[in-house]
Amino acid sequence: MELLRTIEEARQFVLSQKKREKSIGLVPTMGYLHEGHLSLVHTAREQNDVVVVSIFVNPTQFGPQEDLDRYPRDLEKDRNSCSQASVDAIFMPAAEEMYPERFHTWVQVDTITETLCGASRPGHFRGVATVVSKLFNIIQPDRAYFGLKDFQQAVVIKQMVRDLNMPLEIVTVPTVREADGLATSSRNKYLTAKQRASAPVLYNTLKLGQRLIEAGEHNADVVHEAMVKEIESQPNTRIDYISVCNPETLAPVDKIENRVLLAMAVWLGNTRLIDNILVEA
Repeated sequence: MELLRTIEEARQFVLSQKKREKSIGLVPTMGYLHEGHLSLVHTAREQNDVVVVSIFVNPTQFGPQEDLDRYPRDLEKDRNSCSQASVDAIFMPAAEEMYPERFHTWVQVDTITETLCGASRPGHFRGVATVVSKLFNIIQPDRAYFGLKDFQQAVVIKQMVRDLNMPLEIVTVPTVREADGLATSSRNKYLTAKQRASAPVLYNTLKLGQRLIEAGEHNADVVHEAMVKEIESQPNTRIDYISVCNPETLAPVDKIENRVLLAMAVWLGNTRLIDNILVEA
């Protein structure tokens, strides 16, 4: 397994694989790999000749008061996990490598970035779209892999690839969960024991919304109100947003007629967690 620290090293690696007509799968991550990331790696391994994992805590997708400095990092553990998963190369550039002096170019996806996490984290998806487009340009993958826990991110990346005619396939992989339903996340590490005990309320609330819809409830406000009440029943919780929305436009719906996305962001203490499920009406 190769460790690539510069763009030039990554390009030379990619060129050597392309000359051998090898397909490349890219798994973009911010490191501190967990089972959710590894599910992406395993899927990439099944579908490609070569798998590249990028590890880059992207500063441009963090707001001024967010957790960039304390975001968990463990390169040795990540390298071991990638090695065991038969990853061919890790691309781990420095921030100065990705954003050199006099960097002035950004990728902005409109409309679908204005709701959900985009409303709560201004500029977040501009940072995501920019860094992912840079990774696509550097690695030139045939396929790139994203988890559905970050549903809005996956929608944004698909839109960017479609709009900019990027020659690759975006593959989405289902959310990986702990035994009690909590979606795996690098930020779960922040939770205290009491907060972790309350954390399953996110998934339980999504399942409550699903049961209401599958039982015939078509009024999105009724579903929303029930979900809010469920979250607020647990200590240590503070709602950022709960949404019953169109899974393509991410706009909220009033009447539930077809498939909808139930999505939420909830604070447990100082930790903000997101989760979602798709529900067929």
